[in-house]
Amino acid sequence: MNYKCFHCDKTVEDSYTQTRVRCPYCGGKILCKGRSNVTKVKAR
Repeated sequence: MNYKCFHCDKTVEDSYTQTRVRCPYCGGKILCKGRSNVTKVKAR
């Protein structure tokens, strides 16, 4: 699972977050989980 940095909007791999929860690019501590695309179904 990939995480996304809240400050610089770059993706951070899951293997990096096992040691410490910080963005390797900007040093931010807030990481968000990436959302998957939801399929929309038309109601009948």
